[in-house]
Amino acid sequence: MKTYYRLTLFLLLTLLLTFYSYTQTADDSIYRVVFYNVENLFDPREDSLKNDEAFTPTGLNHWTFKKLHRKVNNIAKVLVALGEEKPPDIIGLAEVENFFVLRQLCYNSPLAKYHYKIVHYDSPDARGIDVALLYCPDRVQVVHSEALTIGFPFEKNSKNRDILYVVATISQTDSLHLFVNHWTSRYSGYAATIPKRNYYASVVRKKVDSLLLQNENANILIMGDFNDYPTDESMLEVLRAKDFEKESGELYNLMFRFLKMANIGTHKREDFWGCLDQMIVSEALLRGKNHLYVRNRRANIFKADFMVVPDEKYGGDKVFRTYSGPKYIGGYSDHLPVFLDLFRLNINRDFSFDE
Repeated sequence: MKTYYRLTLFLLLTLLLTFYSYTQTADDSIYRVVFYNVENLFDPREDSLKNDEAFTPTGLNHWTFKKLHRKVNNIAKVLVALGEEKPPDIIGLAEVENFFVLRQLCYNSPLAKYHYKIVHYDSPDARGIDVALLYCPDRVQVVHSEALTIGFPFEKNSKNRDILYVVATISQTDSLHLFVNHWTSRYSGYAATIPKRNYYASVVRKKVDSLLLQNENANILIMGDFNDYPTDESMLEVLRAKDFEKESGELYNLMFRFLKMANIGTHKREDFWGCLDQMIVSEALLRGKNHLYVRNRRANIFKADFMVVPDEKYGGDKVFRTYSGPKYIGGYSDHLPVFLDLFRLNINRDFSFDE
């Protein structure tokens, strides 16, 4: 009888240890990737080479170091909450002025304990706002980065935001090609700015084509604030990012599913929620052709209660911004972040999730 109980206890402990080991491995194999337009993360010090006067202590918005400190803590609060039990592994950012504000975010906020590394290039954007990438160096390694400059052939001497291109490795083996974007806004009019966003899309598409020519199963992830929706010309026709539920292609836009949902999006204009912020992946990432795949084949929008406020004019809710018109209210951003999880299969054979 004693032998029976000992054997039963041994088997039970073995099962528990096996389950624990599996869950630990599974957790370690999930890599969360985030994109967040943080809206006007400016350095309060004036830069004579940029049109940033409004975001200085004496400027229109009376932007101070105290307000900057609150802003970076708010952004960190979002990212920590979004990471759930651990911080996101890769974070794409838009509307950051320079390396100084990125250092404040990474090293002078609740993010400091995660030891993020920064990839950033100063772009010629007239306002001085750039894109950037943060990554956890113990889980992700950057092997190459460059700024893809944008010069519109139809507009001489234009000053535009760069596209950030980064090649990273996960678990020191799996290569991942990352594009961080912030395309021309619609501020000067939707129709008038279509050619500009189309040109941005053509630059990304050209780079993607060169990558797929070298390796048809390249792991590619394109994220950003595109200032266009998934069905707009720049996304659907120039970049050719398809809806994987309806048609096949080389790139798939994971935000199409939100078009079927009411009052859901990353940005609200008047009474309309839409997805200006998007995640686009190559077929290899969607279908797990290189041991990396997008978990559940979906991207998500992160919308915590503290990030929104009631919309008294149009109903429902709206994002809690840093400013409401000229009035400082100390919120977060005019965008909600998007994210996806990459799962790494720890196997030594070809595997595909084609169904």
